[in-house]
Order: sequence, then structure tokens, then C-alpha cells
Amino acid sequence: MINAMLGGAMIMASLTIALFFLRFWKNTRDRFFLYFALSFALEAVNRILLFLVSSLHTENTPLFYLIRLTAYTLILVAILEKNRRPTIPERHG
Repeated sequence: MINAMLGGAMIMASLTIALFFLRFWKNTRDRFFLYFALSFALEAVNRILLFLVSSLHTENTPLFYLIRLTAYTLILVAILEKNRRPTIPERHG
């Protein structure tokens, strides 16, 4: 029972954070926020799937690792893109 409540709280927290970042992306159109929103949404999907199929599979199933790997890769890509040096446009004329 307590595991179901904690799982539900983690799902709700992940979705809330995803919506938070999605709002910032909507205002700024900065891909950094979009990648973070997608990452937290994937984490929520991972938790939902884990909760739905917990009787059949464990968390060690490759599907769950693949979803988490995708989510963490999105965060890494967002950070790397944000810290990349801007390209200087060439001046013509």
C-alpha cells in the first residue's frame, strides 16, 4: 500500500515538474526547457509502466532502463547544447 502511494507521488511530482518546464519552454521557446519537460514526462511514463506491470516484470527489465536512459540522455543533451559556444555569424560586405 505504501509503495503504491509513494509511486503515485513520484508520478505526480514528475508530471508537475514536466508541466513546469513546458510552461517555461512555451514562454521562451528555449529547447533546454523542452528537453527537461520531455525527460520528466518520460520518467513519469516509466513509473506508470512500472506500476502497471509490476506483477509481471521487475525494475531490472531492459525496457525500464531504456526509458530512463532516454530521459537522462535528454537532460545531458540539454545541458551540452546550453553550454555550447555560440557560432559567430560571418559578416558579408
